[in-house]
Amino acid sequence: MRLVHLSDFHLGYRQYQRLTPTGINQREADVAGTFKRAIDQVIAIRPEIVLIAGDVFHTSRPSNAAILHAFRQFLKLRTELPETKIVMAAGDHDTPRTSESGSIMGLFEQIGISVAAAEAKRFLFEDLGVAVLAVPDVPGGTPILTADDRAAHNLLVMHANLNDVVPQYYADLDRSTTRLSRADLHLERWSYVALGHYHVHQKVAENAYYSGSLDYTSLNVWYDLSEEHPKKRKGFVEFDLDTRKATFHSVAPSRDFLDLDPINARDMTPAEVDAIVARTIERVRGGIADKIVRLVIRDIPRQVSRELDHRVIREYKRQALSFILDARKPESTRRDAAGAPARRPSVVDVVREQLSARQMPPDLDRGRLVELGMKYLNDADAFPVAAASAPEVTT
Repeated sequence: MRLVHLSDFHLGYRQYQRLTPTGINQREADVAGTFKRAIDQVIAIRPEIVLIAGDVFHTSRPSNAAILHAFRQFLKLRTELPETKIVMAAGDHDTPRTSESGSIMGLFEQIGISVAAAEAKRFLFEDLGVAVLAVPDVPGGTPILTADDRAAHNLLVMHANLNDVVPQYYADLDRSTTRLSRADLHLERWSYVALGHYHVHQKVAENAYYSGSLDYTSLNVWYDLSEEHPKKRKGFVEFDLDTRKATFHSVAPSRDFLDLDPINARDMTPAEVDAIVARTIERVRGGIADKIVRLVIRDIPRQVSRELDHRVIREYKRQALSFILDARKPESTRRDAAGAPARRPSVVDVVREQLSARQMPPDLDRGRLVELGMKYLNDADAFPVAAASAPEVTT
């Protein structure tokens, strides 16, 4: 018996100003297209169970177009796989901020999908010998995660942040209402645990996974790119309950995202920076047309940023769906007591020094604490930081 586990579609997601010929935001259309291809792939697999771990929509009040597209695709899934059990748990993006507002997720119950939107629900499918506990990401605390003794296989589908799995940087960037640890899942109770919220495909245990999002819809797509396995970027999980074998199925995003190798512009003239930028763009296979591209330039002084060839940069922006030239100025220097120039301590230096020197409980592993601090700073470095002095080269 096989199941398919998907999550984080974020239908209705919009970014950048480009529109399709029909007037729809281009990225919204991209995400809708990726979702359609994923549904087609699931239909081709023909699993007995489909688990959807939340964030079907990007907002709890999606547009009519997003609702219609979701309804049509789920109806196609229901029609093509009439015997397949489909269970959906709402994510934090699906959940209204006020109790007075109703959830749109109940709409899918009308086509035979089992939905947990406002509270946890257990669904027993006696013909399969399967029970599914679906836990939405809603305020009010996490329910007790217990299995059903009547079922041969107990499945858990939930939208949540696992504190000891999801990196702290990501957890702070996109806060989930439901937060718990790997131990809180009681993995021994479940044949499979389907998790949603973290957009990077992640194995939690032999029987537990974050499937990851279907497209690049997080608050920092460049972080996703830096954390993903090159062969397991975006897609969903197939799991065989009998053999306990997990298979990742890739779903090609509708658009290429390219984080180009960064340039160090220390001691370069504007003309030299222009030249190396041009060479970097020329090396992109297939060009940058209609792609989403970031190029980081480190250690570039303010005056050099100002004198870059902005006509060429504007042309790059015209070609790409989005071209981000992320110019980062050098760290400042100061003079010591003797008047000689000295490097001002960096954020990394300061954090390392403070963590190494401050008092802390004797049972705390100081080396591990410093190591984690450095890792979080490195993770944060993936977030695009615009150079305030050169707004014309950063979007």
